[in-house]
Amino acid sequence: MNPLIQQFRAAGQGHVFAFHDRLSPEAQRHLLSEAAEVNLAELATLTRTLLQGQGAVGVNLEGLVPAPYEPRPENGGDPVAWAEAKAAGEAALRAGRVAAFTVAGGQGTRLGYDGPKGTFPVTPVKRKSLFQVFAEKLRAAGHRYGRPLHWFIMTSHQNHAATVAFFEEHRYFGLDHGRVHFFRQGRMPAVDFEGRILLETPGSLALAPDGHGGSLRALERSGALDLMKSHHIDTLSYFQVDNPLVRCVDPAFLGWHLLTGSQMSSKMVPKAYADEKLGHFCHQHGRLVVVEYSDLPRALQHETGSDGQLRFRAGSIALHVLDREFIRQMAGGGGTGGLGALPFHRADKKVPTVDAAGAPVKPAQANGVKFELFVFDALPFARNPLVIETRRADDFSPVKNAEGVDSPRTCRDDQLRQFARWLKAHGAPLETDATGLPPFPLEVAPSYGYDEDSFAASWTERPAAAVTAGLYLS
Repeated sequence: MNPLIQQFRAAGQGHVFAFHDRLSPEAQRHLLSEAAEVNLAELATLTRTLLQGQGAVGVNLEGLVPAPYEPRPENGGDPVAWAEAKAAGEAALRAGRVAAFTVAGGQGTRLGYDGPKGTFPVTPVKRKSLFQVFAEKLRAAGHRYGRPLHWFIMTSHQNHAATVAFFEEHRYFGLDHGRVHFFRQGRMPAVDFEGRILLETPGSLALAPDGHGGSLRALERSGALDLMKSHHIDTLSYFQVDNPLVRCVDPAFLGWHLLTGSQMSSKMVPKAYADEKLGHFCHQHGRLVVVEYSDLPRALQHETGSDGQLRFRAGSIALHVLDREFIRQMAGGGGTGGLGALPFHRADKKVPTVDAAGAPVKPAQANGVKFELFVFDALPFARNPLVIETRRADDFSPVKNAEGVDSPRTCRDDQLRQFARWLKAHGAPLETDATGLPPFPLEVAPSYGYDEDSFAASWTERPAAAVTAGLYLS
């Protein structure tokens, strides 16, 4: 008997191979390959803690208070400290210490788009994809600081091949393909409420991505951390694929991280309104934590201080800077026996599966549990974790939904507002509405300006002859 099948039987998971003998040789190999991904010891621990133990209860809110953060200069922050941070970040970029990291495992399903989310077109005039926007920003930053950047991209089993093919088709958007590194996100099996692994079909497990926190384990398993070390890269700029407004490598953010000796730093934006669906930066018993909007009681979300502002106003937008060796520590478990210092979270889901005869079952209600890791759960383990404020208009306009909030329309408008703001700041004759939206589409290529500073430098050398509909500055 195959040793892997024996291991599963010894762990009480032998039912995974109930249909093994009926499968074709190729299907058998596929099932064994999926089973080899499962860490049975880890799964047993999760069953004991999250299904049978106290891990199944709600989030502990004892001692929770709003976390402090470094405000921007216009909001009371120290301009000298911000200038020093920017200079330190620029020095790190010139020294080649920084790499970019994009979490890009998602599909465009919620957008009604068939393909990896990173291939979705987002810009107002040229309809550039998310991947192209990031690639051009990183290429421009490499030129500005004289050191081409390495870019690590975490895909999923579902979209890996299509993502790599997209980059090859577009010749890596002008980047050195030797500096663009793809690797797959890890997966976890879905289980029933007793901890038994669910089958999606008679020949495949019900596997799901292990969450954005799994990116830390994937960096280690893929060899990315060793590659970074070989290139003397010690700092990683983390962002998600759905946010084209992001400054992929922000010197001030990097500098704050480095000057404070932080192992993990994060950006926040003040919540636009109490019920905005952002996680909250909080302190709990002296440690920095993020509490999801769904876990913070509504009364606390609406609570205001003496200044009339929300007390829990520091919203998380999934922008982080992490030390390479801190990532390795988290990926290796930080001394916790290799199970990972990051806690898994359970999510009860409707998981398509099969019955005892192998017939498909589409449940009408939750029949199983998926396990996920959240990257922000690394913050309590970090030395000197730091939160800095950023302007929403400079860093955050995600594309998540087909319509409404965080849709292609809202993202397009936010890009237009940014381009118009840069133009108007340098004297370009451009009328905008009360929200800063120009009356016609225009676009600034990252090669011309990927942030305010780079735009200003280009505009000084070669301003637009006229600002008209369809303007494309490149």
